Amino acid sequence: MSRSEVPRQVHRRSVSLAAQCRTQNGLRDQGEISDLSAQGCCLRVHGLFFRVGTRVVVRPDGLEGLTGVVRWIEGDYVGVEFDRLIYQPVVDHLIRVHGLTTVERIVD
Repeated sequence: MSRSEVPRQVHRRSVSLAAQCRTQNGLRDQGEISDLSAQGCCLRVHGLFFRVGTRVVVRPDGLEGLTGVVRWIEGDYVGVEFDRLIYQPVVDHLIRVHGLTTVERIVD
């Protein structure tokens, strides 16, 4: 399933936030969260292969692990829907600290 086939319930904000990802069978990889909302994120990893429906734990630098399910896959990018919402003030803080401007997104 591609990114365009999954309807969004809330707008995600662009960020650049290092994170570790772990699958349910214990495989790990370093990655980067490229967009974030209280409900989920887009995560880029290079060494793990996922299937839609894979259970994962995403641990952004400085936070506890966030459990969720892979909802879509596009190349090295996966969309993760969190099991529980992230507290909105935490999301707002992460966006303030790690958010990208429009120019930074275009260059990347």
